[in-house]
Amino acid sequence: MKKLIVTTAVCALLSGAAMADQSPWMVRARAVGLDMANKDSTGLGLSVNNKTIPEVDISYFLNKNVAVEVILTVPQKQTVHSSALNTDIGTFKHLPPVISLQYHFDTAYGIKPYVGAGINYTQITQVNLLNGGANINSNSWGAALQAGIDMPIDKNLSFNIDVKKVNLKTDVFVGGDNKGVLKVDPTLIGVGLGYRF
Repeated sequence: MKKLIVTTAVCALLSGAAMADQSPWMVRARAVGLDMANKDSTGLGLSVNNKTIPEVDISYFLNKNVAVEVILTVPQKQTVHSSALNTDIGTFKHLPPVISLQYHFDTAYGIKPYVGAGINYTQITQVNLLNGGANINSNSWGAALQAGIDMPIDKNLSFNIDVKKVNLKTDVFVGGDNKGVLKVDPTLIGVGLGYRF
């Protein structure tokens, strides 16, 4: 019995030391495809183009399973099309950082699926629509949902697949009048690498 207690204590100490040696920081780099929902109530048939963007995220693990993730990218230029006018009506830039709280599940072979929920703040700048005859809001707040998986390559490096749904909408103004709402609500599908320090 005494031997069992000593063995259990040693295992617990070794486990604690291993956890202490593992950094709580993880950085990922992804290529992310933006797939826009484009739900328009203005009557202009507005849509924003899909595109692929670079993304970097930084995660901090509060414990073995719970992490906070901040997603960063650079301002992205988007084109707005009007099916009613049958033409592109202009462009704008947006910067859409997301902060999420995640739960990472323990599975076999070190594979770590996770889910997350958070908030998105999108800053919209350099709006040029209908040669200045139309405008949209300068920012948008919305919820963000997330699911993904990290698959280990070695002790620190992992392959990552990540899917997010972000609520992003803006009022559309033409000649100063509010014509309705454009809900972009993109789905973000990302593939990349993660590094746990």
